[in-house]
Amino acid sequence: MKLIAGLGNPGKEYRNTRHNSGFMVMDYLLDQFQQPILQEKWNALITKQNVNGENVLLMKPLTFMNRSGDAIQQVAHYYDIEPEDILIIHDDMDLPVGSVRIRKKGSSGGQKGMQSIIDCMGTNEIPRIRIGVGHSKHEHEEVVDWVLSSVPKEEKEKFEIALKVASEAAYAWINQPMEIVMAKYNLKEKREKEDKPKKPDEAES
Repeated sequence: MKLIAGLGNPGKEYRNTRHNSGFMVMDYLLDQFQQPILQEKWNALITKQNVNGENVLLMKPLTFMNRSGDAIQQVAHYYDIEPEDILIIHDDMDLPVGSVRIRKKGSSGGQKGMQSIIDCMGTNEIPRIRIGVGHSKHEHEEVVDWVLSSVPKEEKEKFEIALKVASEAAYAWINQPMEIVMAKYNLKEKREKEDKPKKPDEAES
């Protein structure tokens, strides 16, 4: 069995924010199934599907971003799912809007939901799809406002394309080797020519 989890914050006020990119990708992914019914269980909205003989759980944690690992760990433990069979989808400020980066493992890069999962699972060898949301041009104390804001209208089209590509990558990952998924679906977008501010060590996000 495999697990795909898109990260975000529950609640209407967060629905279209950069930080909810993982939830948005899950919505596109769920559209690919005929019965995308999510039930609340294990501090998450979750549904079980079968893709070409492979059982897969689709999940939106309801623990808020910083505690995403709590929900992931519960499901992984119950179904005895190994870390390499878990795919996490989350936003990434270090990538320009329109980018999709797929990796087998690695650090959280400061993304607190991913860090929570790494801490709870005890390993960073967890596949992930990172959605570029761009970096704040403000000082570090305003980063929270940045990730909890929406992508502007002029970037909306390429952002939506990235979300759709990420959902296609997640679907392909269910039955295909990670190397093939990475080669086919990594989507690069050029960064604007400017000095990138340093990422803060701590932010309430």
